[in-house]
Amino acid sequence: MTPTNPSVSLREITRDTVRPICRIEVAPEQRRFVASIAASIAEAHFSPEAWFRAIYAGDEPVGFVMLSIVPEKTEYYVWRYLIGIEHQGRGYGRAAMLLVIEHVRSLGAAELLLGYVPGEGEPRAFYEKLGFAATGAVEDGEIVMALRL
Repeated sequence: MTPTNPSVSLREITRDTVRPICRIEVAPEQRRFVASIAASIAEAHFSPEAWFRAIYAGDEPVGFVMLSIVPEKTEYYVWRYLIGIEHQGRGYGRAAMLLVIEHVRSLGAAELLLGYVPGEGEPRAFYEKLGFAATGAVEDGEIVMALRL
C-alpha cells in the first residue's frame, strides 16, 4: 500500500512548531480514546523507545503519531495516533498511517501493533481497512490489533 495523498508527510516537531501542533484536538467525544499531543510529547521525552512526529497536509499540521520502537525486541507499536477534528474525513489519517507502516517496515519490522479503546466511535473499522486484525489480546482495557508487514 502506498499513501493516497502525496501532500501528507510526517515531520519532526521543533521549538517553532510545537505550539501549533499541541493545539490540534480531536472531537470532544473522541477525547476518551487518546491522550493530548502535549501529554504525549511530555511522555515521549521520558521514554527512550518513543518516536513521534507531527502529521502535515502540505504545510499545515493536522495530526500526531507516536510509536514505541524497541529494535532489539523487534517490537513496533502505535502508541498514539490522532487527526485533528477539522481535518478528519479527508484521507489524511489513512495516508499518514501508510507512511507510518512504511517507516516501520524500513526498520525491519515484521508486525505493527496498536490498541484501541472499545466503544461508540471507536477506530476499529479505520484500522481494519488498513489491514490490521484483532489479535484476541486485551491490554489495559484496549483491544490489540496487528498488521503483518
